[in-house]
Amino acid sequence: MFTFKMKHSFEDAFLITKVQRYDVKGRKYINTPYKYYFEDIGLRNARLNFRQVDKGHLMENIIYNELLRRGYNVDVGIVVVNKKDENGNNTKPQYEVDFVCNQGSKKIYIQSAYEMKDDLKEIQERKSLLNINDSFKKIIITGDVSKPRTDDNGIIIMGIYYFLLNDDSLNQ
Repeated sequence: MFTFKMKHSFEDAFLITKVQRYDVKGRKYINTPYKYYFEDIGLRNARLNFRQVDKGHLMENIIYNELLRRGYNVDVGIVVVNKKDENGNNTKPQYEVDFVCNQGSKKIYIQSAYEMKDDLKEIQERKSLLNINDSFKKIIITGDVSKPRTDDNGIIIMGIYYFLLNDDSLNQ
């Protein structure tokens, strides 16, 4: 008789996906806590007993799943910035890029922002993208129905509906 020991987990059952963090400036993976995304949002909601209805988290998970469907390799990005505080001391704040998407030689940085209702929120969402010093495409996907537009910094802003309904939306 054979005895098999199996590790059972949500990852093994393809219910959730663990996503690594990538240091955008250092161009390496870092060993910090991973992010997890559910393969099926309905299962996520059932697992949480429909208690947590954060539209921002749901939208981020939906964007992640769509990026995988389109064939991208997706990581979570970290951008470390060297700054001086008001006392002249060196600091290294870290900003998160929701998605670093790679497909061959193509790379896209994407922020998910359900709402950008005021200037402070817009600054927060742009901060990580503006601190990336390369020429790859940078996109913010919002929770509205807006068509793509490009801001003064070259960042493309588009609504989730446009992103989901147009397979070529990232080729703007």
